[in-house]
Amino acid sequence: MLKSRLRLSSASAVSWLVLSFLLFMISGCGGGSLSSNHNPVTGGNGGPGTLPSPDHVFLVVLENHSFSNVIGSPAMPYLNGLANANSLAANYFADIHPSLGNYFMLTAGELETNPVLGDSFPGPVTDDNVVRAFASAGKTWKAYMQSLPSQGYIGPDVLPYVKRHNPFAYFTDVAGATGTQPTAMAANIVNFTQLGTDVAANAVPNFAFIAPDVNNDAHDCPGGGTTCADTDKLTAADNWLKANIDPLIHNPALSNSVFIITFDEGQDTDLSNGGGQVATVLAGTHVKAAFRSSTLYLHQNTLRLILD
Repeated sequence: MLKSRLRLSSASAVSWLVLSFLLFMISGCGGGSLSSNHNPVTGGNGGPGTLPSPDHVFLVVLENHSFSNVIGSPAMPYLNGLANANSLAANYFADIHPSLGNYFMLTAGELETNPVLGDSFPGPVTDDNVVRAFASAGKTWKAYMQSLPSQGYIGPDVLPYVKRHNPFAYFTDVAGATGTQPTAMAANIVNFTQLGTDVAANAVPNFAFIAPDVNNDAHDCPGGGTTCADTDKLTAADNWLKANIDPLIHNPALSNSVFIITFDEGQDTDLSNGGGQVATVLAGTHVKAAFRSSTLYLHQNTLRLILD
């Protein structure tokens, strides 16, 4: 089990019920909804908890914008429409600034780095992580990284691809004991273009981690420009989601899937709960329609939801 499933993260002093998972945004088995008094440990009435069993979970991570920049923004009509039609976590926070610790929290349940090293943290990471958990459970995974130089690449930045948005490149399960000797698992790190091939071949893994490159994730200016309005970054990210993620959500072959879209951290000036408030949207047939949650969540909640 990953550490985030066993004890509280040092980044937040919140209750076990909150750290369990984004329970109330997911409908129960059989099309019903879990009741508001449902206990994630024992079940609402003392019986076992009920969660759907999707074939696939997709996690899409965007960059460096706070909740207030995104929700209600005319620069992101697609994501706002998705949030309105599905489920929005309206009280969700990142864990740290800068980026990398949040990517680790989503996949290993630990920050691993610290504000001093930040994105310069070299790795490797030996802690439990989703790669190890999926292998133990007999589940498949892939990291679909836009602009990745080559399959299995675990090296430094080759813009517009950046390593710090690819936590899998740090895990010893993938990158080897020294972090520079890729194991067979490294083949699961692929260019985003591979996803279309996998969908066509009915070979989509149980867990798909998706990261647009920095020109399309709202981190940098679109097209590699050096100066642009912030709304240009958001528009580029929104257009990327509509062009690349919306077809997946509406693909009948992927109907038994859960789609999670989040941001790694808020703006640098947003220090709420460590990393700032960010927008997190859940979509798919198992997700409650037109639902807005006010429950406190952090990235470790998403990790727990994915694992369960």
